[in-house]
Amino acid sequence: MAISFDNALGIHEHALQARVKRAEVLANNLANADTPGYKARDIDFQAMMQKAQNSMSGFNMSTTNSGHMDTSSPGADGDLLYRTPNQPSIDGNTVEAQSEQTRFMRNAMDYQASFEFLSSKFAGLKKALKGE
Repeated sequence: MAISFDNALGIHEHALQARVKRAEVLANNLANADTPGYKARDIDFQAMMQKAQNSMSGFNMSTTNSGHMDTSSPGADGDLLYRTPNQPSIDGNTVEAQSEQTRFMRNAMDYQASFEFLSSKFAGLKKALKGE
């Protein structure tokens, strides 16, 4: 009997990928905290997880015309949104460094939790294959 990683890992693989993408976006925001006119971005994590869930369940949208947008891949730029600042700066930059650092650290902790969960899943699969 073949093991299906999609069934074994579930949505958690997609969550890990989304956390990596969000870390990149947040790091980019922090790197541009002093760039005049830079607009802070973020990912709609819930929307990415909903897309992943829909694609896994087989209820995803299909394109019937070449002009339709591709909504099938989680992590596409359609999930990248602009953040509304609490207090915009005079130069037009919307990065709030302390808030970004907090988001980045929270995302890092969530990534670590997802990674640990997947690691334990793989350990369980390894034991099952060994017959333990």
